[in-house]
Amino acid sequence: MKRLSFASILIGWLIAAGSSLSATAQDLSVAAPKCENLHNPLGIGVTEPRFSWKLSTESRGITQAAYEIKVAESPNALKQRGKLLWQSGKVQSDQSIHVPYGGPALQSRQRYFWQVRVWDNRGRVSPWSDVQHWEMGLLDTSLWNARWIRAAQTTDGKPVPSPVFRKAFTVEKEIADARLYVTAHGLYEVALNGQRVGDYYFTPGWTSYHKRLQYQVFDVKQHPRRGDNVTLVTLGDGWYRGRLFSRRNVYGKEHALLYQLEVRYKDGSMATVISDGTWKVTFDGPIQAADHYDGEVYDARKADSRWSAPAYDASRWENVIEQDISKANLVASNGVFVTKHEAVKPTRLIVTPKGEKVLDFGQNLVGWVKFTVAAQAGDTITLHHAEVLDSAGNFYTANLKDAKQEIVYICRGGGEETYEPHFTFHGFRYVRLQGYPGDVDIENFTAQVLHSDIPVTGKFQTSNPLLNQLQHNITWSQKGNFLDVPTDCPQRDERLGWTADAQVFFNTAAFNMDVSNFFAKWLADLRADQFKSGNMPVVVPNVRGGSGSAAWADAATIVPWNFFVNYADQRLLETQYESMKAWVEFMRKTSKNNLSTISSRYGDWLFYSPTDDRYGKAALTDKDLIAQAFYIYSTTLVAKAAERLGKESDYRVYQQLLPTLKQAFMDEFVTANGRLVSPTQTAYVLALHFDILPEELREQAARRLVENIESYDYHLTTGFVGTPYLNHVLTRFGYTDVAYKLLLYGDIHTAWQYTADRMEVSVTIPPNTSATVLLPQATLADVQESNQPLTAIKGLKDAAQSGDAVKLKLGSGTYTFVYKPNKK
Repeated sequence: MKRLSFASILIGWLIAAGSSLSATAQDLSVAAPKCENLHNPLGIGVTEPRFSWKLSTESRGITQAAYEIKVAESPNALKQRGKLLWQSGKVQSDQSIHVPYGGPALQSRQRYFWQVRVWDNRGRVSPWSDVQHWEMGLLDTSLWNARWIRAAQTTDGKPVPSPVFRKAFTVEKEIADARLYVTAHGLYEVALNGQRVGDYYFTPGWTSYHKRLQYQVFDVKQHPRRGDNVTLVTLGDGWYRGRLFSRRNVYGKEHALLYQLEVRYKDGSMATVISDGTWKVTFDGPIQAADHYDGEVYDARKADSRWSAPAYDASRWENVIEQDISKANLVASNGVFVTKHEAVKPTRLIVTPKGEKVLDFGQNLVGWVKFTVAAQAGDTITLHHAEVLDSAGNFYTANLKDAKQEIVYICRGGGEETYEPHFTFHGFRYVRLQGYPGDVDIENFTAQVLHSDIPVTGKFQTSNPLLNQLQHNITWSQKGNFLDVPTDCPQRDERLGWTADAQVFFNTAAFNMDVSNFFAKWLADLRADQFKSGNMPVVVPNVRGGSGSAAWADAATIVPWNFFVNYADQRLLETQYESMKAWVEFMRKTSKNNLSTISSRYGDWLFYSPTDDRYGKAALTDKDLIAQAFYIYSTTLVAKAAERLGKESDYRVYQQLLPTLKQAFMDEFVTANGRLVSPTQTAYVLALHFDILPEELREQAARRLVENIESYDYHLTTGFVGTPYLNHVLTRFGYTDVAYKLLLYGDIHTAWQYTADRMEVSVTIPPNTSATVLLPQATLADVQESNQPLTAIKGLKDAAQSGDAVKLKLGSGTYTFVYKPNKK
């Protein structure tokens, strides 16, 4: 038998130990690295971008102990310490979101590369993350060499066909890279050599255009070619000059284009193609009309592929004129664009009692219909969109008010042709077909869902099919109403960014999807459109004028604070703070005897009110009570924000103001016996949720709330103002059973499923987080995890009996708890 030397044994042990250590370390890695909440963003305008990441590990109880970030101007430079632009060094911190860049000033157009690694609470260090990058936009308006251009022919704001702008240009050398910086007055679609640029729709998006007009940046390296090239840009009316509520031309009467293409050659030189007086334009394109409310008229006979050919003679096209328009309002996009999502096929073709052919797509959605047809040149196909059928089963559009939601397609002829719209969208389930030739094959139609590209972050599922359907409806409503701004509806002649809709839905929206950049954009417009007095509009962007209403205007405080609670984004809270404060100061300056005088013309919008109210069942809440309650709540939130931001003087001011405001509420709206003068569900919910009532009155107020709910046979009567907080108040004051009755309306049945008299609960907690878990009807000594008693498991921070439940505090990891439920 061959004997092993001590040295060989030692080497083998070291190799084995090293492999084990390596395997252990490899269990820790960095996942989902982002810059400004985006993956490899292009054209950002933030001069101190922030980094975020997640930890990935199969181990339990893992938290981050430290991190290190490095930044360079090329991937190779990341490997060489001497060529790094910035390195954080090892920072002892568990922070893994919104870590700010701390290096030298960043330069316009420059692409930067970065990596991050982390240490955990066991001393392990992860490998460096995959190389990530971000690219800066144009940080100074002087870098815009392009000129604003428009057609020489003025439209005076009247509806006209979509103008098509054209420019032929030559690329003289081999291309290393190319970027397009572009925006418009109106909507735009860009084509380079016949190919559409980007997969975004309704760009440049909807903002408070006079103060904030977004531009987009596209990586177009693959589009230009050495030699002759052509770019075409088609503009639509959109929000800029199209119909908005009851008006047209809210922001301006004429379409205009700003276009800057920068081509970097392999020899290091650069060429630019800019919008200027050398471009041509025509109104004789295929899009004869386009409007968000009314739809689109498209004449396929006018679509001419020769326009993209360099040899095309555009001498008959009209000249453009340059305009001296300030670029001071230009801002980089934050990376949330409207994109295509689900494609939905019709479930059936209906012939209504009126004899009309109607496609049923099976559910409400927002977007448009793409279809294929073979017809004669000049044949006209019309599509109308609706959400419902009437009681007789006929097509119903009365709820659309003055919005046509109509597509008119004039066929090219000569074979099969496919069409989808460009500058409109619809809210619909049903589509009425008129003029479609021959038998209708539903396979020729597809509904294309469109909404802002916000990723799903939360899911909710139960054993109750109705609750699951409710959550499904909520999610699809969010998709349909989050098309660049948070709107009230996607179908009728409104589609505006109502502030109350945004504030009451924000927390739900943040649970369902990552709405951080989406709402950061909207909040920037809220700041921009806030009146100098501090008062707020009721819609943002503000296209209605007029002053705010209680609960609507309070979006100025509620959304930023809830944003901070959900995303821990202190920079956004700091950015919004002066706006929050200005709103509260406006209420304070206009108050009388510490009572709000803010209009609450919408009150508890959509509260319960029977058609025949001879018995006084309408749940009308005093509007002044609502206004005072929200005055108190906004003041509370500003005080919290001031405390968080270290603004001690402001914190003291608002903390001292609160008791005075609450006493004014008590004097005006609460009787000596503790009864509210408006004994509605909403009144009690606001008084309790906003902590307005003194402690000694809260329990009786909660009982009165429950008695009110019982008097309506366990139906809610709250509107916009009270509904978001109703079940929170009930559960807070120990009436969870009532909350469930409201939710389910009927007997409460357990959602737990027993198998052989056992309860099994599985929980997964992400790394660098912890969670509190309640196991219902459990006894501490009986609960096991992976066939072990609780005292033996890793990752458990605390375990205690809490009534008839076991309360666990857990670190990260996946756990499966098994126990025998206590029978009641």
